[in-house]
Order: sequence, then C-alpha cells, then structure tokens
Amino acid sequence: MIDIIISALLLAMAYLVGSFLEKRHYKDIKKRERQTLHVPMVTFGAKQEIPKANEAALFLGSVVVSADYFKMFASALRSLVGGRVVVYESVLDRGRREAILRMKEQAITWGATQIVNVRLETSTIGNQTGGQGLAAIEVTAYGTAIR
Repeated sequence: MIDIIISALLLAMAYLVGSFLEKRHYKDIKKRERQTLHVPMVTFGAKQEIPKANEAALFLGSVVVSADYFKMFASALRSLVGGRVVVYESVLDRGRREAILRMKEQAITWGATQIVNVRLETSTIGNQTGGQGLAAIEVTAYGTAIR
C-alpha cells in the first residue's frame, strides 16, 4: 500500500513540476519568437530564383529536450493500446521551436535580413527499446542566412 501511495505522489509531483517547467519554456519561446519576427524564413523550390545577397552563411540551431517522468509513464500506458502519444507532441513542438529560434538568433547576431531553405532534423536519444531510461529528442534546424 505504501508503494502505491509513493508512486502516486511521485507521478503527481512529476506532473506538476513538468507542467510548470513546460509552461515556463513556452512563455520564453513565445517572447523570443516575437523578438525575431523581423527576420523571415523562406523555402525556395529548385526552379525559383534565390534572393540577391551580398553575403550568405549557414547557421545551425540544435537542442535536446527530455520528457518528464509523467510523460514517460503516460506514453508507456498508451503503448499498451496504441494510437497517438499526445504527451510527447509538446516535447517535439518545444524542441522544434527552440531549435529554429537558436538558429535565427545566431543569424540575427550575424546581421541576417532573411533565412532561406530552412530544414529540420530529429533524432531520439536514450533507450529506444521501450524500457526504462532517458526519453529525449534532439532537434536540429539549419538554414542559409543572407544579408
């Protein structure tokens, strides 16, 4: 009985702390996104003309985001029946947005007026066999900044 109570308390604490930290991260992301709106990101097709630029440089933003204990527990339950793992969607969204922001912030520091052909790469880090361990993703954003 004590084990069940301790497990329930740990899950509740993981949920509360994880939710707080996630909301704080989203608040920071939204603030930084507003600050970088003046530099557009554009993707061009193979036959489209690339904008004229005096200089161009490749910039990269990378981040590793880990899921909290509650998300790992909820995803383990979801894996029993299958379907969308909604609890991990916010982890991927935060990772994607953070990686793009890091790339944009570096390009803005360099003096970029535009970022073209942005690409995203993701990979998982940790135990991929469904057992215990770290559940994290790495998201990398890269694009060519022009000025």
